[in-house]
Amino acid sequence: MDRVEELARAFERFPGIGPRQARRFVYFLLGTSQSDRAKIASLLTDLSKDVKQCPECMRYANGGAAVCSYCADTSRDDSVLMLVEKDQDLLALERAGTYKGRYFVLGGVLTLSGKGVIREKELMKAVERRSKNGLTEIVLALSATSEGENTADHLRESLRQYRDTIKLTKLGRGLATGSELEYSDAETLSGALQNRKET
Repeated sequence: MDRVEELARAFERFPGIGPRQARRFVYFLLGTSQSDRAKIASLLTDLSKDVKQCPECMRYANGGAAVCSYCADTSRDDSVLMLVEKDQDLLALERAGTYKGRYFVLGGVLTLSGKGVIREKELMKAVERRSKNGLTEIVLALSATSEGENTADHLRESLRQYRDTIKLTKLGRGLATGSELEYSDAETLSGALQNRKET
């Protein structure tokens, strides 16, 4: 198989990358020095060795410690657990600088057609464990899209057994319908978090 096309097809599997942009990446790499390409190849090879998934919040972080820096931070509020779709959403919320509780990364959303996967089994274990250690609120911090809403509906049902002791809230005004958390600015996220409401 043509190596240019093979690599372009690999890039096309990245989110939001089409055939033309994928080929641009390949030709950009061909135009760079051998040492730059070797550095990129080395970074890709070392990625799975150096970056691990935190067993507590399920986000990807530099390995070495038993848990990531957010989970290891004893100054964070154990009474609040925020559920986000992906690592990028967590980073966007951290940039906003308002939230100081715990996180759980779902790893995706559930589509209306029934496709998609979330880390539901891991979430239920985390909620059960945290409910014994003072958890009083779960914030559904999902994108204001149909997939985000569908996932939130599913989670409300899955977490129903905890409704007597744990309040379920969602982000409040500030997020436009159809917007993704990852692309929201810090001020908007801060307002949405401060105006969260029970769901």
